[in-house]
Amino acid sequence: MIQSVYIHIPFCHHICHYCDFTKIFYNESMATQYIEALGKEMATILPGTKNKVRTIFIGGGTPTALNITQLKKLLDLIHEFFDVASCEEFTIEANPGDFDEEKIKLLKHFGVNRVSLGVQVFDNQLLKDIGRAHQVKDVYRTINDLRKNGFENISIDLIYALPHQTVSNFTETVKKALSFHLPHYSAYSLQVEPQTIFYNRYRKGKLHRPEQEEEVEMYALLRQLMTSHGLNQYEISNFAKPSYESKHNLTYWNNDYYYGFGAGASAYLPGKRTMNIRAIPSYINQANQDGYPIMKVDSIGLKEKVEEEFFLGLRKRTGINKKQFNKKFGFPYDRIYQKQVKDLIDKNWLVEDKNHLRLTEDGLLFGNDVFAHFLLDESDLNHVN
Repeated sequence: MIQSVYIHIPFCHHICHYCDFTKIFYNESMATQYIEALGKEMATILPGTKNKVRTIFIGGGTPTALNITQLKKLLDLIHEFFDVASCEEFTIEANPGDFDEEKIKLLKHFGVNRVSLGVQVFDNQLLKDIGRAHQVKDVYRTINDLRKNGFENISIDLIYALPHQTVSNFTETVKKALSFHLPHYSAYSLQVEPQTIFYNRYRKGKLHRPEQEEEVEMYALLRQLMTSHGLNQYEISNFAKPSYESKHNLTYWNNDYYYGFGAGASAYLPGKRTMNIRAIPSYINQANQDGYPIMKVDSIGLKEKVEEEFFLGLRKRTGINKKQFNKKFGFPYDRIYQKQVKDLIDKNWLVEDKNHLRLTEDGLLFGNDVFAHFLLDESDLNHVN
């Protein structure tokens, strides 16, 4: 069964300096055309209407940049092609201050039950410096409006290791975020990606980031404060109260299948991974032409599936369930990864018990180095068949 569906809305009123997602400045006419193209893609890819999935996630871009008519059309499409009534989690991303009570009530009416807010920091100067349009006061107003209209499953996204951000400043951001007593928080270290404003500054030597030691200290403080407020770290960058873990993101980390619709969206289906055309006009034209706006298709064989099982599974604090791995692939993990696991245990980056393999406290700081140990050659799998 396909577990989840991701729908990408690429329109923004402002472009953030760090963002490398598929995005474009909001244009009313193009946004209307885009939603029509989404409908044609869904009609072509999906086996019919009222498809059952566990989770739906509308991301961006800024989905709430759509006007009320466009947002309603999008939600109508989702209801046409997916059985929203049986969906366990229906999330939309939003920017504080970017939508009013009319849009909030519309989302509630159409079954959206989770909102992920891109707050990033609680500091007006830093918000301006990273290209955000909202101010701190907008966060308070938006959360108040959401709660007033029955939304309790609200998540806040934060970013740390930003230019000119100090440990003290980030600590205050986390404390202010926690003052809302929300059930879910995400916090990511700034990644300087190509084709962003920050990348251009970095290449010119004009991006002044905190030292690595400060970044490590920020992460340690983040984990400490989250834990002290009763939030469980269930993934490297995510914290939640019990039962409020993001079911949609767990689809990714559990290496389960999902649909992806919209410009630049990826899908993971049995035996393949697809990536859609990123340029919005080209996406619209191709979707209107044949309903297949796909730019790239990668075959996913046993090698890729096993690698991704480890890359993604080890992001979870519970780690890799050894019995589930055996059941899924038909052989125990140590038939191919015995040496790698031993080496990482010796480094104190990995720990093993009867049922699981998971990152240690030190391993959390060196996740990418850990994951690199699980890259395979095709010959590594010759003796598992």
